Amino acid sequence: MLSGQGTRCRKDSMRIRHARVEDAEAISRVHVDSWKTTYRGMVPDHVLDGLNYERNTLRWREMLSNIGEMKCFLVAETSDGQVVGFATGGPNRELDTGYNGELYAIYISNENQNRGVGKRLVLNIALWLIHHRYTSMLVWVLEKNPAKYFYEALGGCYVSRKKIEIGSALIDEISFGWPNLAEFVNAHVRKA
Repeated sequence: MLSGQGTRCRKDSMRIRHARVEDAEAISRVHVDSWKTTYRGMVPDHVLDGLNYERNTLRWREMLSNIGEMKCFLVAETSDGQVVGFATGGPNRELDTGYNGELYAIYISNENQNRGVGKRLVLNIALWLIHHRYTSMLVWVLEKNPAKYFYEALGGCYVSRKKIEIGSALIDEISFGWPNLAEFVNAHVRKA
């Protein structure tokens, strides 16, 4: 996707696949654009204004080069190969939450939100976690982020809260969890 341009995907023309190193630039664009459209007013402006496609591409390229077996990195792409979203997951990074898997991040291009892309990404992360013997999943989201309603709609239950620092500002973050991934996947696959 080129900066400032988007490709809207239809549900039936989109596929979910494992990310590759060569996806780094497209992932960077989705990531930077999502932060700028979603987090304005939630995180300091200087953080958002300082986001840079090139630096972010290098970061994602490095991450994709060293993903490791115990982490999952998926992209959603249209039939013409345009990456319109991504999600990452793996073992829970925080101890004592009662959840062993974690959805680390999910970002969808603004023009492709509310089209089923996010749900498909979350379900595929959950399937990967189940395949790797994880039984539950947690996700952290900024408390003021409207995406929290997406997690609630998928059956995520409120778990806890914490403060995180972004650009020297302390921001409230909350977590949602799915205590039984098999039930979560079965419930949503039946609806699809």
